[in-house]
Amino acid sequence: MPKIYLVDVTNRDGVQTARLGLSKLEKTLVNMYLNDMGVYQSEFGFPTTRHESNYLQANLELAEKGVINSLRLEGWIRATVGDVDEAFRLVPNLKHLNLSISTSNQMIEGKFQGRKDKKDIIADMTRAVDHAKELGAASIGVNSEDASRSDLDYLIEFGNAAKEHGAERFRYCDTLGYDNPFTIYDTAKRLAKEIGIGIEIHCHGDLGMAVANSIAGAAGAVDGGQDAFINTTVNGIGERAGNADLVAVILAITKSKGFADKYQLGGNVSLSKAWKIAKFAAYAFGIPIPINQPGVGANAFAHESGIHADGVLKDPENYELYGYEELGLGEPVLVETGRQICTGEYSGISGFRHVMSQLGGEEVTFANDDEARRVLELVRYANVESQHPLVEDELLFIAKYPDITTKLLTFNP
Repeated sequence: MPKIYLVDVTNRDGVQTARLGLSKLEKTLVNMYLNDMGVYQSEFGFPTTRHESNYLQANLELAEKGVINSLRLEGWIRATVGDVDEAFRLVPNLKHLNLSISTSNQMIEGKFQGRKDKKDIIADMTRAVDHAKELGAASIGVNSEDASRSDLDYLIEFGNAAKEHGAERFRYCDTLGYDNPFTIYDTAKRLAKEIGIGIEIHCHGDLGMAVANSIAGAAGAVDGGQDAFINTTVNGIGERAGNADLVAVILAITKSKGFADKYQLGGNVSLSKAWKIAKFAAYAFGIPIPINQPGVGANAFAHESGIHADGVLKDPENYELYGYEELGLGEPVLVETGRQICTGEYSGISGFRHVMSQLGGEEVTFANDDEARRVLELVRYANVESQHPLVEDELLFIAKYPDITTKLLTFNP
């Protein structure tokens, strides 16, 4: 039976949210956490953007080393031959690509303004797919931007052309959050039946239905006989009103009424990492987790009403659909109120050695002062880029992989 897979787009769609962003080290940590969660794929960046090149190559190197060992790393570009050339020039070892182009009348007329018609769109897309295959792409997904406002017969023509030229997935983009669960189910089912390749569902929250639409669209694709791939972002961070939240999507697939009895989540996805990745993303983006966020919000397991408190104390399942332990919650959060030695862009070797010796996860030692000073210098640069103190996992990453960190912190204007 076809399955539902998760494709997280935090490092592509999430980071292009207005007024938000992540450092290259923070993007790398997101990939590491996604890998630990068992997510199928990360849309890890923009191969045609020069300041992404070293970061993309560094993460591909982590995959070659087996540090990122299950997560596929896929880049996003426009569906043009020029973008394909530039992507492989800047990131020669790139293997997985998504090629995107607009398909709705609104976009074709409003963006291209007479320079292209529907036949030109398909021609551009197929030439780009052919060229990506020629340059060594191992897998290609083709994105239909503004698909929910596109003519369905044209989408089928577009998708079949992509398939004939070697694309393995068709991404249905509800770019403006225009769909509802009923329309997207019917559309995804027909696309799956008539195109015959995996259907990727990309939903936005302009009408507050990103998660519901993602689940319904995935169900339609599976009922149409194809694997479904749901696009998510951590904490739902994305353009305008955001994307489908990673944790909420997993909860909906595995916990909603009767869904898991019929539809299977592909891979070995672990909710136990949910709190860790949500907390890190909130810190790195500078956006607090909403108090009512499913699974990880501060009130997700809080009870005040007398009836609720009494009921949950007698049996948690009276008022909790799932346990907080499943999401990696339950450990107390300790806040230091006494003396603190911090790392930053002006840290010295003595304070740095003290901080590294106090890390709770594992002991960090240095062979000599030169090694310690080299790692300290990288920590300084990482603080300059992020402009806030590094978390423990970032410090451990820098100490373990100084060469890769150097690449992450290097820009070539």
